[in-house]
Amino acid sequence: MTYHLAGDSTVAPMKPGEEPMSGWGHFLEAASGVPTRNLAFGGATTASFVAAGSWQQLIGEVGPGDTVVIQFGHNDQKHADLASRGGYTEHLHRFVDEVHGRGAVAVLCTSCERRWMKGGRITPTHGDYPNAVRDLAHELDVPLIDLNVFTTWLYEDLGDEGSASLMSHYAPGETAAWPDGLVDDTHFRDVGARRIAAFVARSLRAIERRDGDRPARGSGLIA
Repeated sequence: MTYHLAGDSTVAPMKPGEEPMSGWGHFLEAASGVPTRNLAFGGATTASFVAAGSWQQLIGEVGPGDTVVIQFGHNDQKHADLASRGGYTEHLHRFVDEVHGRGAVAVLCTSCERRWMKGGRITPTHGDYPNAVRDLAHELDVPLIDLNVFTTWLYEDLGDEGSASLMSHYAPGETAAWPDGLVDDTHFRDVGARRIAAFVARSLRAIERRDGDRPARGSGLIA
């Protein structure tokens, strides 16, 4: 079995020279012990992932019993033609259908929340997109990993200072890529990416246990 990842920068591999900024997918293989192909890239939408040829590259190597984990939304919400109940979910529906056509399991993820905190609470930033994914997972009877709920809980549980340690907050001179420093509440540093990857790995194991030793299509909300 192999995990195949489709997504945006919050999933993508760490870029050489940008350490320690990383998407959670970079650490999924270490967290799960399952071979992982990570084709996610920064700025990706459900449409640009297809246009770049990344979806065809991904699906071309998916086999029976594999699992494809799909997380988009951060960038889709910036494009009118990728509305939450329009182009966005239409692309996701296509992805799921093609994964099932390969005899593999499709797992949908809601977007990791941005760490926008006020008074110790997270301000939601993704509008209807998380609900659209939840509804699509229910409609198609596929597993869902609700990273929007998990990251919201995680940031609020850790508090302002603790949650900041998960993100790409760099002091001047701390990193080569951002010598003047950086305060980025969307992208993870390695410690945050590892934390999310550990949750995804546990969620995938729960999905697999629920369906027996082999991952299988079925409804389920892992939050």
